[in-house]
Amino acid sequence: MPDETAEETGPVRRFAADPGLYPFTSHWLALSDGGRVHYLDEGDGPVLLLLHGNPAWSFLYRNIIPRLSRSFRCIAPDLPGFGFSTAGRGFGFTAREQAGAVLELIDRLDLDGASVMMQDWGGPIGLWAARQRPGRIDRLIIGNTWAWPLDRRGPRLFSALMGGLPGRISAHAFNGVVRFFFRKGVVNPLPPDVLAMYLAPFRQRAARRPTHVFPRELTAAEPFLREVQEGLPALADKPALILWGDSDFAFKTHERARFRSLFPDHRDVTLHGAGHFIQEDAPDAICAAIEAWFDAPSRENTPH
Repeated sequence: MPDETAEETGPVRRFAADPGLYPFTSHWLALSDGGRVHYLDEGDGPVLLLLHGNPAWSFLYRNIIPRLSRSFRCIAPDLPGFGFSTAGRGFGFTAREQAGAVLELIDRLDLDGASVMMQDWGGPIGLWAARQRPGRIDRLIIGNTWAWPLDRRGPRLFSALMGGLPGRISAHAFNGVVRFFFRKGVVNPLPPDVLAMYLAPFRQRAARRPTHVFPRELTAAEPFLREVQEGLPALADKPALILWGDSDFAFKTHERARFRSLFPDHRDVTLHGAGHFIQEDAPDAICAAIEAWFDAPSRENTPH
């Protein structure tokens, strides 16, 4: 199990991380609502804030942090209710609440000149936080996500099913949300020990609620998503690196094209053969793209 060192003592862990897969030092931050955010803080250099979505946690970046931490300060938090983080009393695990927790982390760690990597729900959350603190966020790394209310029939139906009674029953009965996403969301099947680490935070039935709240939020969080969308023009001058898995079951060319048009100063990289969880299917390509983007004196708006 990784060592626990931080400004504050961490709470008792709900599960043990395999040190061979997750060989990182843990840090903890007490939030104003009583929750405790667990995060990784590895390396020195420009800050990379690495955000996960549902139903992942900082473990998602385990194959990215060792390489990028040679040149960057990699900060990867677990959203409240995910990984080792715990939620405060009354926390509803909504997208807006999760975004507020990320914003508090940015402020409390006094991050400056940061780049935010976003995927899945990390996109709306990270872009909302960037709009609230544009002076702290310099660059955006956008991978297989969205940033506006969903009006297509497919996502709305998915929200009704996975965020409604079927999803709740599936989650509580056999961790079905986690199993579904990490079967459907990767091109390369996860080894059993890796899947076990994604299931571990939700072994207890009482801990599984966050996994089916996020699917419900695809439609329930429409006011929040509209706010995210309305804030995008204020971020349009920020450099953006678009990293797009071409085999995603959820976000495809439509979302990618919108991000291209929203951020004129962008570099667009196709992650060939990568599914929804690009961090699982293409960690080396992601690292190479980020390194090249930072090394380039100017970025070309050319798809790759």
